[in-house]
Amino acid sequence: MQLIFLGTGAGAPSLQRNATAIVLIVSKHGDTENYWLFDCGESTQNQFMRSSLKPGKLQKIFITHLHGDHIFGLPGLLTSRSMAKILKPITIYGPKGIRLFIETALRISGSFTTFPLEIIEIKTGLVFDDGEFRITAWPMNHVVECYGYRIEQHNKIGCLDAIRLKAEGIPCGPWYRQLKEGKCIQLEDGRKINGLEYLSPSIKGKILAIFGDTAPTSIAMQLAANADVIVHETTLEASLMKKANQRGHSTTVQAAEVAKQVGAVRMIGTHFSSRYLFQDQERLLAECRTVFKDTYLAFDFAVFKI
Repeated sequence: MQLIFLGTGAGAPSLQRNATAIVLIVSKHGDTENYWLFDCGESTQNQFMRSSLKPGKLQKIFITHLHGDHIFGLPGLLTSRSMAKILKPITIYGPKGIRLFIETALRISGSFTTFPLEIIEIKTGLVFDDGEFRITAWPMNHVVECYGYRIEQHNKIGCLDAIRLKAEGIPCGPWYRQLKEGKCIQLEDGRKINGLEYLSPSIKGKILAIFGDTAPTSIAMQLAANADVIVHETTLEASLMKKANQRGHSTTVQAAEVAKQVGAVRMIGTHFSSRYLFQDQERLLAECRTVFKDTYLAFDFAVFKI
């Protein structure tokens, strides 16, 4: 899996940062690459064009909340995708009101989509589970209804010990696939083989937590427990804590404290106020690392491997 940040700014876009948008690249069934987009700020479609990403691989969009810097890019992205004659379906998940926003924007602008579009308004809890990934939504401490998403990759079945199978006289054949799945088979000579006995230990799936806009919240302990990576807003510096929290946001230090408390492996900070320029990045990063060493700050088009 990879995270690609298409926008890392908070509120209004700046010359250095676009509004919030994050692409998670996932491989389905081992090889098919799909994109899951988290939030879609203004000009997200332009950021797609400036990157190597292909809009045709966009499969799902997860919206944290309905503030403009997280949704104003949706109408343009959807209609441009239609104009490009991309027919693959998209499912959009988001808080109550996301359907009205999208349908109204398309209707009054005389726009439409040529691909199947499903809009699902979510509540706290399970969003979906396709057998490979499980995504749950968790309520944030913001000024409007807002969610964070926990993405859990199911554990992968271990590798099949083909050398041992051969040594024990179990011939190659289509049943190897069943053995790989941990199933039992019966050979022509009557022997019954249990695939579980020939598999290495399962491979633990990755856990990713993407926070929506939020002031400190106790729900973070559940949302991000034991995460390999958490993506947390770092809207303002530590000295502006009161201002940040009053507006439903967190500071650099508060985000780092979450990473430390939940036992995360790595934290990526994003959603920076437009007051901060690139030359401020080192100072903001230093504030985070005083609390949580394995912190990184995102910038537009930054790529992180999960």
